[in-house]
Amino acid sequence: MQVKLKKTYKFAVKTSLYITIFLTLLSSVFLYVMHTIDLLYQSTFAVVTYISCFFIIQYRVERFIYRRVKKIYDDLTLLESTSLRKQPITTDMATLTREIDKYAKDKKYEIETLKVREEYRKEFLGNVSHELKTPLFTVQGYLLTLLDGAKNDPKVSEKYLNRANKGVERLIYIVKDLDMITKLEVGDLSLKIERFDIVELVQSVFDLLEMKAAKKKISLVFDMDYDKPIIVTADRERIQQVLTNLIVNSIKYGSEKGTTEISIENLIKNKVIVRVTDNGEGISDLNIPRLFERFYRVDKSGSRKEGGSGLGLSIVKHIIEAHDEKIYVESELGVGSEFSFTLEKTE
Repeated sequence: MQVKLKKTYKFAVKTSLYITIFLTLLSSVFLYVMHTIDLLYQSTFAVVTYISCFFIIQYRVERFIYRRVKKIYDDLTLLESTSLRKQPITTDMATLTREIDKYAKDKKYEIETLKVREEYRKEFLGNVSHELKTPLFTVQGYLLTLLDGAKNDPKVSEKYLNRANKGVERLIYIVKDLDMITKLEVGDLSLKIERFDIVELVQSVFDLLEMKAAKKKISLVFDMDYDKPIIVTADRERIQQVLTNLIVNSIKYGSEKGTTEISIENLIKNKVIVRVTDNGEGISDLNIPRLFERFYRVDKSGSRKEGGSGLGLSIVKHIIEAHDEKIYVESELGVGSEFSFTLEKTE
């Protein structure tokens, strides 16, 4: 078995050998000139010189490298205190190389992540600007028209004031949704956990949205008759908001004379999964990963024929995650979409 030596030892061994040979030859020449060559003396001199040189060189090399390696560690520690200095400082250059390589990869990943976040930030600010600009300009336009003289005509003034009011309501709707998402993200929105019948809650949402669905002749149905209540533990008001947002979306993007179906299934012993399925236009695989981003819309057209703040699905995701539950989406273009989320079941 081959014994592996530290590189500093190899360096010290070879250097000591070279110095010993040099000094031995030098002393031999000196003694030859002085006519007093003694082989025992020469051998002893060589051994002592070699051992002395080895320890001196090894000590000096260790200290020389240690100081520089320690400086590198200290510099890196200032930048990343959690990943370095967990082990004693070593003069092993391979270990140091691995540490630096790991540090470089981690920083590269952080930089790439920051670039992605920066892109999302720019897109988010652009979306916020667009969402707020449209109703603001609308309200401003109607008010300026009234100020220019339209207020003198009672019919026109009432019409324009109503339209301006709708623009203000849309602004309030967007601001409220943004405020809710912010509270959910920072954990500032407390949940009122209680036991309730999820079947009854779904039916109440159906009743609220019945007229909206009727405009597109969309049927709101259960997948089967639920004769017995299914009791879950969650914030009833927030789960109602989740169901409302998902069903409203299925109506908006559903097909004329289509169907929005709700199913409630046992997932595991203490979990149920609620599915909201429609047979609408569907969503492409390219858009699915970004569906839950704030203001992200599949419809990129400037008109945006469907209303809403663009925050509905983001709110849904945050509410479900605030319950420590999961939300899923499956969709196929031209076939339809299915959004599902889990809840804790109570026996």
